[in-house]
Amino acid sequence: MKMRSKKELITQHNMPPCMILCGGMGTRLRDVTELLPKPMVPIGAQPIVWHIMKAYAAFGVTRFILCLGYKREIFIDYFLNYHERLTDITVNLSKEKNIAYHTSHHSEEGWTVTLAYTGEKTMTGGRIYKASKYLLDTDEDFFLTYGDAVSNINIARLYNYHKLENKELTVSAIHPSGRFGVMKIDHGNVTEFVEKPHTEKDLINGGFMVLKKSFIKKYLTTDQDLVFEKTPMSNAVTDNQMAACVHEDFWQCMDIQREYDYLNELWNSGKAPWKVWN
Repeated sequence: MKMRSKKELITQHNMPPCMILCGGMGTRLRDVTELLPKPMVPIGAQPIVWHIMKAYAAFGVTRFILCLGYKREIFIDYFLNYHERLTDITVNLSKEKNIAYHTSHHSEEGWTVTLAYTGEKTMTGGRIYKASKYLLDTDEDFFLTYGDAVSNINIARLYNYHKLENKELTVSAIHPSGRFGVMKIDHGNVTEFVEKPHTEKDLINGGFMVLKKSFIKKYLTTDQDLVFEKTPMSNAVTDNQMAACVHEDFWQCMDIQREYDYLNELWNSGKAPWKVWN
C-alpha cells in the first residue's frame, strides 16, 4: 500500500463518517439517566452527544451514525426538531409541517445524522455490526466513539496516524483516572489490553477510535451479546492489528454525578477545553 504524506492526509476534505455508541443506560449516573439516555444528558444547553459531534465536525466530519437503544425516542425527537428548538417559530396548523422561522440562529450544521436502532440490550460489538449497514461502499474507514466523553483530541491527527500505521483499529490512548481498562504500547502498537484491571497502568483507551471497514468482517459477528472491548479488540491485538495514538491533553468522561457537575462547570465558565470549534 502506498503511504500518503502527513500533509495530504490532514488537509483532505472527505473525512470518514463517525459512529457513536449511544445505546447504554448509564446506570452510574442514575439521577439524570432515569429521564434521559446518557448521551442526551446536557452540558450547558446541549446534550453531550452534540458536543462530541461538534468536535468531530470541526475537523470536517459531517456524517454521523448513532447506535441507539435505551430511550431512542429522545434522540429522534431531538434531531427531528433540531432547528425548531433553536429559534422562535410560527406553526400553521392548517397545513402539514408549515413552519415560519423568525429569528436567526447558527444551526446550519451541514450534518447527515443516521439514527440506527441497534437493540435495547445489544452490547457494543453487536451495535457496531448492526449499524455498519449504513456505511457507504466508498467508506474505507470510520471513526468510532462513545456518547459520554469529550476531549480536545486532534481528530485529523488521529486519522492521519491510523492511515500511516495501517492497522485495522487505531485507538486514542489517554492517561487513566484509575477505573478503566489499560493498554501496553510498544512503538505505537498495542501489545496487551486488559479491561478494567485491579492495578492502574499508564494509558487507557480514550474511546476516540478509527476502524477500517474490514474490521467488521474480520472481528465482529451478528451476536448481540458481543462486547467490542473484549474478544474483537483482544483478537486485533493478537493479530498485531491495533495501534494507539497517544493524547496527552484534555479528556473527560461523564460517568458519575461529580463528572457531570465538573463538565458543566467548565462549560459555564466559558473555558471548556473540548470546544475546538468557533
